[in-house]
Amino acid sequence: QGGGSAVIDMENMDDTSGSSFEDMGEMHQRMKEEEEDEAEGEAGAGEEEDGEFLGMKGLRGQLGRQVADQMWQVGKRQASRAFSLYANIDILRPYFDVEPVQVRARLLESMIPVKMINFPQKIAGELYGPLMLVFTLVAILLHGMKTSDTIIREGTLMGTAIGTCFGYWLGVSSFMYFLAYLCNAQITMVQMLSLLGYGLFGHCITLFVTYNIHFHSLFYIFWLVVGGLSTLRMVAVLVSRTVGHTQRLILCGTLAALHMLFLLYLHFAYHKVVEGILDTLEGPNMPPFQRVARDIPVVSSAVLNTTAKAMALTL
Repeated sequence: QGGGSAVIDMENMDDTSGSSFEDMGEMHQRMKEEEEDEAEGEAGAGEEEDGEFLGMKGLRGQLGRQVADQMWQVGKRQASRAFSLYANIDILRPYFDVEPVQVRARLLESMIPVKMINFPQKIAGELYGPLMLVFTLVAILLHGMKTSDTIIREGTLMGTAIGTCFGYWLGVSSFMYFLAYLCNAQITMVQMLSLLGYGLFGHCITLFVTYNIHFHSLFYIFWLVVGGLSTLRMVAVLVSRTVGHTQRLILCGTLAALHMLFLLYLHFAYHKVVEGILDTLEGPNMPPFQRVARDIPVVSSAVLNTTAKAMALTL
């Protein structure tokens, strides 16, 4: 019996030891599973953080693309405006679309005063002829400066001539348009530019002849006849487009005075004014600086001789 009990005890011990090993294995398996679960949890948390980070990066990238698109649209609009500006130059084409025959006819008409002033006279709404007349007047002024006794120093007079002619044409046209607006005259700015521009045809003829034939009496004749005819033409056109005697007197008297006085200025005072401008900018012609030998006075030579003798005796 004792042996039997011992065998039973050993079996029990074997059973308990087997069960304890099984328990240890289960515990180890559980610990391993827990570690795997923790690792999966950490990996999931890391993926969530990466997802949030990637979401921020995606948002930033989307904002960057939107800003780039806006900048592209702004640049595109500016470029389209620039191209449309060049395309709008076609607006000026009707003002320069004229045949040479029409320009010649209008030049001749600018010297013939209008007789009928009861209804508004037609004014050519083109700027090709007036612009060419202004450039012709510039060339005549340069020719007159060369044929006169004016000394040209270090530069060209083209800038002064262009400033004078275009300044008169644009400035007086703007002033007369403003005055015509106040006097209720039916004329536009383009028509005023065309009228005054064609009125310079008489100035071109007068100055071209008198610059080559230097006679004051001849100039006064051309000033009264040729310049007067072109001025009368402009005055008659303005009278036909203005209502009221006072308005006509103010408008036409101002235009006639400015136009005739400008021709006198170009003939008599323009060269002197340009010479004064050149003297102001560059200074008058001064002779070059020369060195002149001076004679040594007698007193200074005597002092030098005495000093030389004293030094000789000392030595």
